[in-house]
Amino acid sequence: MSMLSFESLCLKENDCPSPTEQQDTEDEFDTDLESDEKEESNNKTSISEVYLEACRLVGVVPVSYFIQNLDSTTMTLNHHGLGPLGCKALAIALVADMNIDTLELADNHIQAEGAKYLVEMLRANFTLQHLDLSNNYLQSEGADYMAKVLLDNISIKSMKLSGNGFSDDDAKYFADALLTNSRIKELDLSHNEFCGKGGEHLGQLLANNEGLEMLDLSWNHLRMKGAVAFCAGLKVNMMLKHLDLSWNGFGNEGALAMGEALKFNNTLVHLNLNNNRLTNEGVGMLCRGLEFNDTLRVLLLAYNSLTVEGALTLVNVVKNTPRTALEEINICNVLVTETFVHLLEVTCQEHPGLDVQYGGVGGFIAKKPPKRVDPMKVIQDYLDQRKLRLWDFFRNIDKDGTMRVPVADFRKAVQQSSIPLDRYQIEELIQRLDRDRTGMVDYRGLADTRKQMMRDHRRQLRKVESRQKKEKQKSDRILKTFQSAVDAVTPRSSMVISPGGPRDDSSGGPQPFSATPLSSWHHIVMSNSSRYSVSNLSNEHVHLPMLGGTTPYRPTSSPGMRSYSQPNLLDDSPRSAPGISVSAQGIRSDSEFGHSKLSPTANHLTRSRPALDAKQPVVKAKTKKVKKKKTTKRVDKDLKNTNVKL
Repeated sequence: MSMLSFESLCLKENDCPSPTEQQDTEDEFDTDLESDEKEESNNKTSISEVYLEACRLVGVVPVSYFIQNLDSTTMTLNHHGLGPLGCKALAIALVADMNIDTLELADNHIQAEGAKYLVEMLRANFTLQHLDLSNNYLQSEGADYMAKVLLDNISIKSMKLSGNGFSDDDAKYFADALLTNSRIKELDLSHNEFCGKGGEHLGQLLANNEGLEMLDLSWNHLRMKGAVAFCAGLKVNMMLKHLDLSWNGFGNEGALAMGEALKFNNTLVHLNLNNNRLTNEGVGMLCRGLEFNDTLRVLLLAYNSLTVEGALTLVNVVKNTPRTALEEINICNVLVTETFVHLLEVTCQEHPGLDVQYGGVGGFIAKKPPKRVDPMKVIQDYLDQRKLRLWDFFRNIDKDGTMRVPVADFRKAVQQSSIPLDRYQIEELIQRLDRDRTGMVDYRGLADTRKQMMRDHRRQLRKVESRQKKEKQKSDRILKTFQSAVDAVTPRSSMVISPGGPRDDSSGGPQPFSATPLSSWHHIVMSNSSRYSVSNLSNEHVHLPMLGGTTPYRPTSSPGMRSYSQPNLLDDSPRSAPGISVSAQGIRSDSEFGHSKLSPTANHLTRSRPALDAKQPVVKAKTKKVKKKKTTKRVDKDLKNTNVKL
């Protein structure tokens, strides 16, 4: 490895003290080295000498721990207060080092300037594999420098950049750098300030990167928008195994997006969703994805707003999913019931490796208090069953027939009757019929009970329907946003270029091609595999492979490729118009590829066989003409035979 001079590492002239200052510095220069230091090897001595000289030129105090541990492969210099200049001296010494493969510089306040010196060093040093620069105030400028490291260096396998104040725009640096870097396996971006836009860039990172196996994004601010965009990238990722998303405020909306991602992701093994504001509803949405996932082993859901209902949902998913790989579920803050413990024991008999960490036994399933029946409805139903009128019921206490009785008489009459009302319902009824506290009950209000009940019932139904509609619209919006994000982050390498739709023959440009994800292409191939079954016969064209080896047909109007495949013959959807073929991607071909074009002589790839009940006007017309000619000939022969006999 070539040695770099001090000048190559951006040592400026103003960094070097003047001769007078050098003399004063040499007199006052001191280190914290121990006097009884052992004799170093030649290589170690040269690196230590370079480091001491760099410290002298830069004007910083050397770190004795660095010189004493040059023979170790791990250099831990956390909390040493190096600063930018101390990092510069260290970078100069590490240019030619070929022993240290792990460098830990957390909490040294090196800032973006120190990161710049490390970038220069890593352009020449290809021994370092693990770099920790957590809590160093790198910010946006430092993020740019770290992205350059990921682009230029070929040896770094793990990088910790926690707590460096990176913002949404800085996430794009890492997404662009990791687009081509498949060597780095671990990346820690926790305790930063990534929000919704940052989630979109990180989703792009997951969708395009093909090497990252561990990603830590805990303690950021992804929230719902960032969570949906990030999960879209996770859906198509094929390498990530360990993901930490704790303390990001996903909410139930983020849980819905994560559940959709887990339906398709088949590599993730460890998922941390601690403290993400998930409720029992969010856990239910997450479990929809767990039903289809067979790789996830560890699921951490501690410190969310879960109760026994959410815990039961999780265990039931494991119990009812035979192919699940879940081995550990952490809900350590949830108090469970004996019912949960019994269900867990039954589940562990089928899944012996399952370990569920819960807070203890002592929880309860919250039950809503029974809703009191409207007392006016009770009286109305009582009268309807016995076919009585209100006056008939109260005539013994209402001698004048004014439909107004004293409160005490009304209460006594109701209590002595067989109406199923308790004391609280009677008092509620009195308050409603004597709103002005006059001491007289006007029971004429009971006459309008039925109408009022119907109005209240309709109002309640409208509220329930409105709430359900809003929840469904919200879920649909999230799923639509999730699918749009999936389409946006899907890498080109996972797309199959399929023949495009029709184009205007008058245009001179090239024919467009449509991109179809591999999953859709897989479903198309699988659906076409049963193309020739007997059940697929209907009034549509069935495409059969051409047995002959005739010359392929190339239409002059459109030299581009076109696709013809078997439509879903068992679907009840409306049939396509005659003369139009529908491709597997739902693209209609030009009218020139109608029934007349799809013939054995026109195309060697497909052969059209009409169904039994299909209309074929051209063939029928020819048949009619032939029949007419035959009939005419037969009539002429009969006339000739008659003339001969005569």
